[in-house]
Amino acid sequence: MLTKVKEALNIIKRGIVELIEEEELIKKLEKSYKEKRPLKIKAGFDPTAPDLHLGHTVLLRKLKQFQDLGHEVIFLIGDFTAMIGDPSGRSETRPALTKEQVLQNAQTYKDQVFKILDPYKTKVLFNSEWFSKMSVEDIIRLCAKYTVARILEREDFKKRLDLHLPINIHELIYPLLQAYDSVVLSADVELGGTDQLFNLLIGRDIQKEYGQEPQVIITVPLLEGLDGVQKMSKSFGNYIGIMEKPFEMYSKIMSIPDHLMWKYYLLLTDCEEDEINEMKEKVKNGIYHPKEVKKNLARYIVSQFHSKEDAEKVEEEFERVFSKKEAPTLAAQVIKVKAGKIWLPGFLKEKGLVKSSSEARRLIFQRAIDLNKTPIMQEEIDFSPGEYFLKIGKKKFIKLLVN
Repeated sequence: MLTKVKEALNIIKRGIVELIEEEELIKKLEKSYKEKRPLKIKAGFDPTAPDLHLGHTVLLRKLKQFQDLGHEVIFLIGDFTAMIGDPSGRSETRPALTKEQVLQNAQTYKDQVFKILDPYKTKVLFNSEWFSKMSVEDIIRLCAKYTVARILEREDFKKRLDLHLPINIHELIYPLLQAYDSVVLSADVELGGTDQLFNLLIGRDIQKEYGQEPQVIITVPLLEGLDGVQKMSKSFGNYIGIMEKPFEMYSKIMSIPDHLMWKYYLLLTDCEEDEINEMKEKVKNGIYHPKEVKKNLARYIVSQFHSKEDAEKVEEEFERVFSKKEAPTLAAQVIKVKAGKIWLPGFLKEKGLVKSSSEARRLIFQRAIDLNKTPIMQEEIDFSPGEYFLKIGKKKFIKLLVN
């Protein structure tokens, strides 16, 4: 194996979940370097929501690594497929979006991705360019290349069948359309989250049906959000948006469970794995305090999306607001609790902070309860050891000491 290929593999394999197939990728890389032809690296994004968050950047950072290795990155905006809705991981049919909603979201994606990707080395395409020109006959010919039985092997479809929940015909077609994107682009490699594996594998099959060499698949892990349990998502209210203001971004990162920061270091920074493991060991042995290590992480991420000056400024502000000196004025009372899951409505009622659990639920629904300056969207929270600040309504401030 060429030394250049070995070095590229070490970079590509960092933080990934699956590589299908490694031998194929080695051959593609060797051929690429020999012929001086960059590989086509594809990643598709359906603009179903207007903003990108740190969970999306795990994939974007992997694309940037391919760019730095000299390959062509295709950032594919699924403006056509977004109107269908990806059924991956869905327990019910996803509501269809209008064309206007999709185009509006797509424009914000274009504005945001270049915070990570090199705009001069990125090809931004919309899959409506080819799908809007396809005839009914073309769609039927595409559908004829795959069986319903294979589509229904997908886990989320199987669950819905077992529960007698509806599956609409257009949902069965979605994976074929995503696969056809790879045919049109002659993709050498396609990247996606672990929840996209089934769709990516169909891409390999459909490329073969059209006489193309199958794409290599690389899946990256899904990043857990602020609660440390659910994947980062606006739906769960546990996200950190890449367009958020520096202080909000910094505060949210400081609020993640300590155990999660190692995954953030691996997937969202350029720190070497040996360096991350060394920090982890020093925290374990009490040499480093986890708060200081998390501050370095927050400073790094804020610098990436804003500036180094912004990161230093908000760190000072965060320390001032949440310092031990000012904490008593912020917290009407200090409550000690054990680490683990807490059902917030019952907890707040028990501590006399609300009149009833239904009132707490209403406040959560209204986003009137903040945890470390971030609105809480779920009733159950899994607390890891550390200090937390709860704001209930406009006047009640509680400092939680979790051990």
